[in-house]
Formats: sequence, structure tokens, C-alpha cells
Amino acid sequence: MRLALMAVPLAFFAVFFGYPVAAIVARGLREDGRWDLGGAAEVLGDPVTGQVLAFTVGQAAASTALTLALALPGAYVFARLDFPGKQLLRAVVTVPFVLPTVVAGSAFLALLGRGGVLENAWGIRLDTSVWAILLAHVFFNYAVVVRTVGGLWSQLDPGQEEAARMLGASRFTAWRRVTLPALTPAVAAAALMVFLFTFTSFGVVQILGGARYTTLEVEIYRQTAQFLNLPTAAVLTCLQFAAVLALLAVHARTVRRRESALRLVDAARTARRPRGAGQWALLGSQLAVIAVLLVAPLAVLVERSFATSDGYALTFYRALAQVPDSSSTFAVPALHAVGNSLAYAAVATAIAVVVGALAAAALTRRAGRLVRGFDALLMLPLGTSAVTVGFGFLIALDEPPLDLRSAWLLVPLAQALVGVPFVVRTMLPVLRAVDDRLREAAAVLGASPLRAWREVDLPLVRRALAVAAGFAFAVSLGEFGATVFLARADAPTLPVAVERFLGRAGELNYGQAMALSTILMLVCAASLLALERVRTDRFGEF
Repeated sequence: MRLALMAVPLAFFAVFFGYPVAAIVARGLREDGRWDLGGAAEVLGDPVTGQVLAFTVGQAAASTALTLALALPGAYVFARLDFPGKQLLRAVVTVPFVLPTVVAGSAFLALLGRGGVLENAWGIRLDTSVWAILLAHVFFNYAVVVRTVGGLWSQLDPGQEEAARMLGASRFTAWRRVTLPALTPAVAAAALMVFLFTFTSFGVVQILGGARYTTLEVEIYRQTAQFLNLPTAAVLTCLQFAAVLALLAVHARTVRRRESALRLVDAARTARRPRGAGQWALLGSQLAVIAVLLVAPLAVLVERSFATSDGYALTFYRALAQVPDSSSTFAVPALHAVGNSLAYAAVATAIAVVVGALAAAALTRRAGRLVRGFDALLMLPLGTSAVTVGFGFLIALDEPPLDLRSAWLLVPLAQALVGVPFVVRTMLPVLRAVDDRLREAAAVLGASPLRAWREVDLPLVRRALAVAAGFAFAVSLGEFGATVFLARADAPTLPVAVERFLGRAGELNYGQAMALSTILMLVCAASLLALERVRTDRFGEF
């Protein structure tokens, strides 16, 4: 049964991840049909490579710690507290996650850089500093922690913690000994995803770090796109793989020791109105964090989408609907990117949910090294250079029976690769928390494995499934690294269209980039809000 569940995810990753990445690495390390590894030792022994690796790991660890510190209280607020505008706010905090990094980097420059809000108000500049990079990473990954940890936290039975308090434990002691151990798998999953995203950080470091700071991802891009040095890029890609695999091995070893069956309840019954000064203060502090770190950069983008040399107007929005001229980089009006993005994201979400759900079901029970290796494989796309994946698709999928270069499906396939890990990591802690005795009871009563999963697991994990679908959709909407190589000129996505406008000089191009970014934010917020309502309306009762 387990092998049958693993078959589809294994085939998907083998064809659309392993094969393209192996093709691009082989192109860089093979010359005249022979492997040429002489330059690998030179690249790995270069002190610059060591410095880049050290900074990459250091900033990723610091970004992960800072994100957890600021977002875990937010996970509690969204999981346990009920307040007006909660669904809308949950959608808003996810919007930064789908923004192209070049856009968000520009917004943070307006806040933290020369002449920015921070300098004008307090005379402080943080651009080209590590703090700018860390804060931008919190901006992007706050929603990862809130939605991943909050998804499980909202389903934990609060009665267990209340029982500990009745036995004399303080509120903090009851949380530390009862709730925190139950949340450990979800916290570890969120930390892993944040670390992988920041470990492969590209746009944020390139824009906010300046020439002083660089990551492996930035260096791979430079060696590939600027210097056309595929051998060095291939070596750095392998180094990135090795680091990610080591991290995944440590994660698998530490988390599995802490997994246990939990009592899950309807999430709608666990959220209550804030009670006491402490909960109101916590809610207020999280609203302040969201306002300063998440909403302020978004507000800058909106303001710039209306700001023209003659004052505020809809000039840039009107220009998006105009038919492009012969000098434009677009074959269709830029506004068509909205429909393209929604269509691609819908297909990518469907693929990611099917593949990810099958993979999560296969990983539900503890198993040997084969299954642990399968678990690590699912996370590799998050730790792989998007440049490598994009080029790999173009190089590998160009011959029958996999000649997909002109197929529209190529874009959602690439987007689904990034969505699958979120589906797996969101659903897996909940699936593993289901008591095996429930499945055994269903089997004793004559239920087949499929029916047992439908009758026992599905009612408990459908909330997590909705959260996973929302994540996959948001990730697909904002995916840029691989899509920029694959999207056709007559079918650009919103992030690709934004990048094209930012790559051209002039106030009109910059304004249209900000207008498209604002539209992307609104589309994402509306889509996520709709998913929240569907989840509440259809899955509110078990």
C-alpha cells in the first residue's frame, strides 16, 4: 500500500525534477562526452566559496530564528483567538509570500534605504546591511509559520492544557509541557521551510545586500547568467544539494523522535474571544508586527502605483490594458497576465495537492531509510536553485516523448514542484497525529484501506488540506525563478510581467510594475480569502 502511494510522487519528481536538474549539472561537468571534475576541487577550495557558504548558512539560520520568534505568537493568535476581520487578516499576511522578490526588495529600499521612511523619520539607514536582509525574510516567511503551525495548533484539544492547569500547573508550564511537544513537528516543518527559502535567497540578497553580501543562489545566477560559467555553477549547485540533504537528514532524525498521536478537534471550537490583559496585549503586539513588517511595505507599493510626476492618478493602471507597440517586450496587453496567473496557479495547485497528499499519506507511519529518503526528496525543490530548475526544463524536456517546450503545462508543472513540499509539510503533522487505533477499528469493521482513509483520516485532515491548497495556490501565483525561463511572450504571469517592466527604464514602466504588483496582491488576497470562506463554510463541522 505504501509503495503504491509513493509511485505517483516518485514518478513526478523523477521526471520533472531529478531528470532536468541532472541534465543541467551534467551539461556543466561534462566536456566532449567525458566527466571533467578537475575544476570542482578548485571551486570548492576557493576561500570565496567558503565565505559565500558561511554567509548563506548564517543568514538563513538567523532569518529562521527571527521569523519563529515573531511569527509563533501570531500562530497562537490566529489559532486560538477570535476577533473581527480575522479571515481577512489571515489572507493579508499571506500576500507578501507571493510577491516577486525584486518588488519586495524595492519596497524595502523605499522604507530602509536612502531617503526612505526610516531615514526621514529617525535618520537611520539599514539598506546594504544584514538587518535589511533579515527583516525582508521575516516579511516573506511570516505566513509560513502562522499557517503551518497555526493549522495544527487550531486543532489541538485545549482541554488537555486546561486539565494540566487544574492540576496546579501555571499557564506557561502547561503550554510548555502539553502544547509545545504536540506542536514540535509543525514548528520543525515551518522552520525547515523557512530555512530552505532563506538558504536559497536570491532577490532579497541581491537588492538589499548590495555587493557586500552574496548567497550560493546569487552566485549560481551570476556564474550562469552573467559569466556563462556552467562548470562553476554546476559545482555550486551540487554544494547546495549537499547542504540541503544534510539539513533534511538532521530534521528527519530529530522530528521523528517527538511525534505522537494527538487528540484533534474541530478548529472552529478552539478559537475564543481574547480574555484578560495578556491575550489582548498579545493580539495588539501581533497587529503591530503585521502593520510594521508586512503592511507598511505593501502600502509603499500601492502608493507608488498611483504616484505620477503630475500627482496621484490611474495612469499606470490604464496603460496595462493598452495593446503593446512593436518596441514592447509583451505580445499581449500586460493585464492578460492576471488570467494567465490564475489559470496556471489553479492547475499547479491541483497537481501539488494530488501529488503532495499521496506523498503525505505514504509518509504517515514510521518506516526505514527508503521512506526517509523519499521524505527528503520531496523537500529538495525548496533548496534547489530556481535558475537550475528553469534551465534544466529547457535543456531536458526538449525531445519526444517529453518535448514540452511549447506546451502551456510546462509552467504549472514547474510551479507544482515548489507547491508539493508545502502540501506535504502542512498535512503530515496532522496525519501523524491521528490515533492508529481509529484506523485499526475501521479495519476490524471491514473497511478497506481506502475507505478507512476516507472515513477516518480525511475528516480530520481536510482543514489541513485546505490550508495546503491555499499555500500551493499562493506559491504558484508568486513563483518567478523557474517561470521566467518558461513563460511564453504571449502568456506571461504576473511576476514575470513585473520583472519585465522593472527591467526597462522610465517612469511609465516602473509605475506599471507597481500597478501589476498591487493587482497581484489583490488577486492573492481575494483568492486566499475565498479559500478561507470555503474552508469555514464547507469544513466547519466534523
